[in-house]
Amino acid sequence: MQRLGKPRILIVGCGDIGLRLLPQLTSFYKVFALTSSEDRAPILRKAGAVPIFGDLDRADTLWRLPQLASRVIHLAPPPLVGQIDTRTHNLLRILSQGNGFIRQLIYISTTGVYGDCEGALIDEVKKVNPQTLRAKRRVSAESQVRAWAIQTGAATHILRVPGIYAQDRLPLERIKRATPALEASEDVYTNHIHADDLARLIKLALYRAKPQRVLNACDDSQMKMGDYFDAVADTFQLPRPPRVSKKELEARIDPMMLSFMSESRQIQNQRLRELRFRLQYPTVQDYLSFTSKYLLNQHND
Repeated sequence: MQRLGKPRILIVGCGDIGLRLLPQLTSFYKVFALTSSEDRAPILRKAGAVPIFGDLDRADTLWRLPQLASRVIHLAPPPLVGQIDTRTHNLLRILSQGNGFIRQLIYISTTGVYGDCEGALIDEVKKVNPQTLRAKRRVSAESQVRAWAIQTGAATHILRVPGIYAQDRLPLERIKRATPALEASEDVYTNHIHADDLARLIKLALYRAKPQRVLNACDDSQMKMGDYFDAVADTFQLPRPPRVSKKELEARIDPMMLSFMSESRQIQNQRLRELRFRLQYPTVQDYLSFTSKYLLNQHND
């Protein structure tokens, strides 16, 4: 029996990016959002989504999903331990029970799958080389998505995302604490995309991305991490973080943060042209320049 009304889409892991994405979808789709928290339900409803309760760590709670929507946007992170993304395994296993009902799935991965490239320019043909358990879980998820696409015939798209920033996602507290950055001679390249640009890109991928395709969801920035911290500090008139050697840094920050500061790569984004996508903020500096003008106008008012 054919359903009437809007086509349906399911967002799995509807956090900050999902909430930014929802206003772009609700005019065209009936949007369902998987959540394991009853506290999230009012937020999701207010944003225009229908909450569906389920926990990716408990496969028995996902029984509603197989024929709920023909398109799926998978934003949920892997579990915090192990090398296998068991959450993606549980999701794809239950979606397979829809007997081909799912026609399209977008998976949001990370550029961390490339590992340390020693500052080299790389694109999507670069072989993955995950060097942390966190990145290995993402490679696990990507592999599962590819295998599931072959099994089901669904169109899948993998977006590899770098550091996401926005007004409420800037490293201001880190800078205020004077947490050190690497000295220039040892600093690493880092990659970025604004949260709003990422949400817009995900929507566009629904219509224009090629099946079984990987896309680097990055802006045009070519920036080292310490320079990023300096630029944010300057914008908000804060002292720049002190610079120290990598050896000294190892004794002063937690291992997870250190892992981010131990990998250097310059991610290229030419495949975004396939989607005819224009970044609202082509570089971090473009966003910070806009923010500076906004802060100046507030001060003058």
